[in-house]
Amino acid sequence: MKNTNIKMPPWCVFCGQKVGRPQPPVRRKLQEFTVGTCQCGAIYTCDPTGFNIGSAMIEALVYACNDNWDLAWELLPDDDYLTGRIERYDEQTHQVIETGNLDGRFIRGVLYFVRLHKDIAEIKERVSQHQEESGTKSNRPPGFSAPPVEPTRDPKRNRQRASKPMVKQLVETRDIDGLVDLLFDDIRVLRFLQRLLYDPVEESRWLTAYMTGQACARLATRQPGHVSDLLHRLFESCADSASTNWGLIETIGSVIASRPDIFGAFTRHLLPYSSHESTRVLTMWAFAEIARHRPDLIRAMPFYKLLDYLDSEDADLIGNTLRLCARIKAIEKQSVIESLRNDKREARFYENGSQVTTTLGQLAEEALASIATSKEKTTP
Repeated sequence: MKNTNIKMPPWCVFCGQKVGRPQPPVRRKLQEFTVGTCQCGAIYTCDPTGFNIGSAMIEALVYACNDNWDLAWELLPDDDYLTGRIERYDEQTHQVIETGNLDGRFIRGVLYFVRLHKDIAEIKERVSQHQEESGTKSNRPPGFSAPPVEPTRDPKRNRQRASKPMVKQLVETRDIDGLVDLLFDDIRVLRFLQRLLYDPVEESRWLTAYMTGQACARLATRQPGHVSDLLHRLFESCADSASTNWGLIETIGSVIASRPDIFGAFTRHLLPYSSHESTRVLTMWAFAEIARHRPDLIRAMPFYKLLDYLDSEDADLIGNTLRLCARIKAIEKQSVIESLRNDKREARFYENGSQVTTTLGQLAEEALASIATSKEKTTP
């Protein structure tokens, strides 16, 4: 009798070895696929639906280039890399189902493979090394360190059940330890935190955004996928014209800034919100927070237009732009920053969930001092 349900483990199309189940990437992104690496050096991504194969192909190629988009777009198929694919892949069972049907389910998943030629792989390593030596290291201020991995919770403990009032109290008292403990007991805490953002009191929204970022930084040491899902939801809410964006940009910036090593790739998706008047100041604040430890993430974007906000009439917008200039050492705008040294207008921004008020002149002095420090380091 013919077997109508043939299953087999997936294999590498280049070397024939069995490959493991694709996993979420360490660096989370807005549009992401699970990825894996074969022992032969091939990279593969999984599209469980079979309808996004183009995006999966791009994801595999960019991942193979160590997230260097410029290098990825320069490569040519066949000349610089080889591709291959396995169809009828079932993500749930990690099997290739030859019949395309398993227990009444249609199997349309695709594993897409990319393998760089040896010389291109060497170029990739040299480019990555050059970026690490000349860009990332020189632009990354010392001081950032990922939080320690959260201790394993006792599986036999009495788990707490979260509620919105309970989460609100922990936020208002700034009880980060209690919030993290509750988060590991009940992941719905992230949903309650998002709901707390819909508050007409500005100070409450900023405090919630800050506490969410701090809690997510610690949660990500064990469960980065839940934080990535939260960022997806926040971006979806921002894009929904029927919903208010209270607290969303602030929270996105706070979460990315707390773990830029994992969620830094989300930064570029904030850029469109810098063009809208209602979110412009918030976006510039978010960029300044991210640039505190990862200025390279800002400089990797088309950021020059952002610096033109130094010519704005909005003191808060100028203030956050000056904070960004200080952290990316924006020598490109040094003359404009110098013209603001004696500006007595007050600017407001938030740090650690609390409002700070200072003058534009003071922020300009800090930016100039940062630029001067950068010049001293580059002078032989």
